[in-house]
Amino acid sequence: MKSNLLNSEHIKSLYWEKDYNVSEIARKVGISARALHDFMNRNNIPRRLPSEAGYIANKNKPQFRIVGNLDNFKQQLKTAGLMLYWAEGTFSGNTVDFANSNSSMIKIFLRFLREICGVKEERLRVYLYAYSYQNIDNLKLYWHKATGISLKQFTKPYVRRGNANLSKRKLLYGLVHIRYNDKRLLKIIEKWLFEYSNSWTGTQVVNGDRLWLTQHSVERQNEKAGEFREALLG
Repeated sequence: MKSNLLNSEHIKSLYWEKDYNVSEIARKVGISARALHDFMNRNNIPRRLPSEAGYIANKNKPQFRIVGNLDNFKQQLKTAGLMLYWAEGTFSGNTVDFANSNSSMIKIFLRFLREICGVKEERLRVYLYAYSYQNIDNLKLYWHKATGISLKQFTKPYVRRGNANLSKRKLLYGLVHIRYNDKRLLKIIEKWLFEYSNSWTGTQVVNGDRLWLTQHSVERQNEKAGEFREALLG
């Protein structure tokens, strides 16, 4: 037995921070999985839920890794990303789905996904909504340059037929959905918003699967996001 490795903090780090499963940790410290189970129970090291265990079992597949120990700038980026998603994101289903026609907002949200959520680039998808009179190839190229996402990761666009003025919206470059198919990440974003709502207001209101913050909280955070918008886009 590698007794110097068998301490509760080390085991907890391997299990919860580095995402090793019980069998992998047992091999590392030179004991049986059963003995490790007993050790974790004696030292009150919590175990994952079955759904989380299944997720870890497939950890070699591209997923995501939340970034910890955020400095002030990254904490503001996290706040900005959450506020954007609260306003324009989808909370139903299994996919993180943020929609907007403003390239600056898209860029900020992607920085949130990449720098805070640690998403895998190859799993990002772009879904384009456009009108029939627009040049779809040019729009895809525009959003490819704005997002840095490969054109191969653009899904089949939705092309609306008819008069574009009916909606009274000017979508010069169409509207895009930035999607990341991972239910666990979506639940983490929901949890963050739940925690933020408690922190800012002392209360939270849940409407179906969507979290709602008070108008006062939204205004405060929008002001903060505006203060460092130029830095995020620099």
